[in-house]
Amino acid sequence: MSDSNVVKPSLQHKAPLPFVGQKRFFLKSFRKVLDEYIPNDGEGWTIIDVFGGSGLLSNNAKHLKPAAKVIFNDFDNYSERLKHVDDSNRLRQQLTDVLSDYPRQKLLDKTIKPKVIDVIKKFEGNIDLRVLSTWLLFAGKHATSLDELYASHLYNTLRRTDFPAVDDYLTGVEVVCESYDTLLPQYADQPKTLLVFDPPYVNTQQGAYAQTGYFGMVQFLKLMQYVRPPYIFFSSTRSEILSYLDFVQECDKRTWQRVGNYEKISLKACMNKNSSYEDHMIYRFQ
Repeated sequence: MSDSNVVKPSLQHKAPLPFVGQKRFFLKSFRKVLDEYIPNDGEGWTIIDVFGGSGLLSNNAKHLKPAAKVIFNDFDNYSERLKHVDDSNRLRQQLTDVLSDYPRQKLLDKTIKPKVIDVIKKFEGNIDLRVLSTWLLFAGKHATSLDELYASHLYNTLRRTDFPAVDDYLTGVEVVCESYDTLLPQYADQPKTLLVFDPPYVNTQQGAYAQTGYFGMVQFLKLMQYVRPPYIFFSSTRSEILSYLDFVQECDKRTWQRVGNYEKISLKACMNKNSSYEDHMIYRFQ
């Protein structure tokens, strides 16, 4: 494919809008693996971002391998959020006007909190609840409704600058929204198809996903039936994937032949000064 026919997004190093678990700290490793195993511009390849999240992995994959077909499974409806960045920036400015003289990182008192809520209620435009949560709630907390937000303790952690333009974030990427068990069978036997997995942790609510629901052991085991090389699988010591792989290595040789013999890259992550865990990128291409 000639360079004149290549359509690709600008390379991003983090998601343009807030999203928990966007894998930005693994981008260097992700890019290295793509370049090592997928030659040139990726012509003839398909890359499926199965639990697409923020689309950051899809953005990077399409930039690095522009001739590949990159599918972003937008189960979280992130692409819709991107359409309303201008609204989020307008709301930020209106809240900035109210909070300009209020100390940052401080709990909003009973005189300023009603003014903030009034701005939100009167705002004419799309309201991104996840953006508001990062601006007004204690770190790591997320409101599931405006009423829940209004009833919470609010803080002045408002973003200082507008979100950047995101016009080409998903340029050339095919956006779909399907459950993994309907999406993956379509590509089960297709050669040169890389599966990228970043599922919720087992036995958790899919709180980072717009399609909320419970991701339990049954869902995890169903998902693992579709895993086959080439694949990249993101996990951590807080998930079950490594224990599962240890189990199949010992007790299920057939499954181990399909999913085992993988490479692993690990990064240490700190929740606070007393708590840490490891994130993993597991991959196999042959």
